[in-house]
Amino acid sequence: MNIGHKRWIIADGYIPAGSTGSGRELVSHDAICILNCGLRDARIEITLYFSDREPAGPYRFTVEAERTRHLRFNDFADPEPVPHNTDYASVIEADVPVIVQHTRLDSRQPALALMTTIAYPA
Repeated sequence: MNIGHKRWIIADGYIPAGSTGSGRELVSHDAICILNCGLRDARIEITLYFSDREPAGPYRFTVEAERTRHLRFNDFADPEPVPHNTDYASVIEADVPVIVQHTRLDSRQPALALMTTIAYPA
């Protein structure tokens, strides 16, 4: 199946520095879910853009054929960690069509906020 697009944009990126609770499931984070419905593995490159510095990336990942993969921006390390308390945007590029969804968990206060949206296909 060739469902999706090869380029996706998320204009709103922000990882809060603080979190409440304990354990990975309650850590404030930005994440993407990438769905690859195709018969070939997808090679993914993500570039981050900032308001006050040069871009970071590319961050490289693989999403196997007919699989989904969840990636937390908090876990990105190579070529550098994603800074917290900093606005950023991301461009996700794949060599085969994929679908990208963006999620943010903000757990800075006990009343958690969860936001999710489909990324913009370009």
